[in-house]
Amino acid sequence: MPETTGLGSIPYIVLGLYLLLLLFFGIQGYRRRQGESEEDYYLAGRSQGWVVSALTIMATFFSSFALLGAPGMVYRDGVVFALFSLNVPVAGVAIYLLGDRIRKAGRQHGYVTPADMISAHYQSRVGLRLLVAFVGLLYAVPYVVMQIQAGGILSQQLFPGTDAFEIGAGLLALVTMLYIMIGGMRSVAWTDVVQGSLLVGGMLLAGIAAVWVLGGPVNFFAEVAKLPTRSLSAPGTSGRWTPEILFTASLFASLGSMIQPAQWMRFYAARSSQVLRRSALIFAAVLTLCFFFGVMLVGIGGQVLYPLTDSTGAYLIDAAGKILPHPAVGQTAGEFDQILVVVLKNHLPELLGSLGAVLAALILVAIMAAAMSTADSNLHALSALLTHDIYDQFIRPQASQREKTWIGRLIITAVTCLALFLVILAHRSESNPLGMIVVLGLLAIAFSTQLLPLTVDMLYLRRGTRQGAIAGLCVGLTTIFFLSPFFPMLAGEALKDVLGSMKTMIDTGAWGLCFNVLTFAVVSHFTREQT
Repeated sequence: MPETTGLGSIPYIVLGLYLLLLLFFGIQGYRRRQGESEEDYYLAGRSQGWVVSALTIMATFFSSFALLGAPGMVYRDGVVFALFSLNVPVAGVAIYLLGDRIRKAGRQHGYVTPADMISAHYQSRVGLRLLVAFVGLLYAVPYVVMQIQAGGILSQQLFPGTDAFEIGAGLLALVTMLYIMIGGMRSVAWTDVVQGSLLVGGMLLAGIAAVWVLGGPVNFFAEVAKLPTRSLSAPGTSGRWTPEILFTASLFASLGSMIQPAQWMRFYAARSSQVLRRSALIFAAVLTLCFFFGVMLVGIGGQVLYPLTDSTGAYLIDAAGKILPHPAVGQTAGEFDQILVVVLKNHLPELLGSLGAVLAALILVAIMAAAMSTADSNLHALSALLTHDIYDQFIRPQASQREKTWIGRLIITAVTCLALFLVILAHRSESNPLGMIVVLGLLAIAFSTQLLPLTVDMLYLRRGTRQGAIAGLCVGLTTIFFLSPFFPMLAGEALKDVLGSMKTMIDTGAWGLCFNVLTFAVVSHFTREQT
């Protein structure tokens, strides 16, 4: 089996044309702006049709998590993680049930950010506005870091060299930052149309390629059936994905991803209820198909092509007892995410010659599109949160629309540079504390999921109070922090054991939500008479 097969100059040409196309859309978005208002820059004048809305919601939802992280997790843990694709129809239902009510309230009251709507409903000018903006920060920064990291992984595999990772990460960050700054939401939405189309095509093409490499459907499934039992059953190779963990992670990942700030603002930007209803149906049908019959096949096929076991059938493990990928894929326990790139680069040109190289390059551009489409959405949303909810409300309320727009652009620059710095710092570290993309993504989603009780109460129940909302959100966020990979570094051994036991029961975000809802309900009950 070849360890490397060059794709020649094809990736350079395809990636170059793709990046130029994105910059073109950035310029077009700037030319079609309607003044320098926040509503135009952040919500595209609330005029998006169903095609743009459906594709921009898809592109924001599916990031490098889908095209690198998910195949990497299936490659590590086996078929059990393929069931994670069930989160997609749940997300479609969330768009249908929550999105239109959010859109109507936004249009009626002129809301720009989630904090506008939540703080107005609970009559909390300072506390909830700051907390909701903080949740957006906790979600957006890790997600931007993930996407820049994906650009580095892609470049490292395509263009071997000591600086390939950092050059690729820097290039993705720079181009993404430029077209958001130039055109705002219009540029982001239009580029998401291109990126969403590439994403759908790339996912399906990647699945077909994996089956093709192994000799067609019959031979593919015959080879998969020979994999070790742990790769074909729950809780998977690493023992992580018990039914409880998988169910709660799938449920709350979908809900958390649909109420994070970037998606919330896409609901505001939709032209009508019909637009969002169509978007929900397209989203659920198309992306479930792409996820389950696309990239998931790459991960499980990768275990056949690049086994996780040695010649005796024993799993490859490191000094800490963690499972390692095949040496041709990666050298550490955090390098499973590279499996899709390795399979495409090493096998498609071998099978199909120049045509295979072109197909591989197109799928790799889809990975870049997945990363950039989510990075742009979250950078754009984070700019709105910090400008509209912090700068406008508490620092310079008298600022002009033009000034606020430029402050938003400066924030985009600052956050992009910070995320790039963190990615490069982690890459140069021997342990790479950022870890696998899926792990980082689920942590970010766990934070955004803490907005769910407020959202459901605000749109349907209307039983909560300001004090209950603030207390529940604080408790939920604190719970996530305690269960995150970072807190155990500071905790004693006894506390580590307790936290570790909790994380084996249900997903981290579900724990936060349980304590959040309980606190929200109890505090609201005892403070309802005061409001």
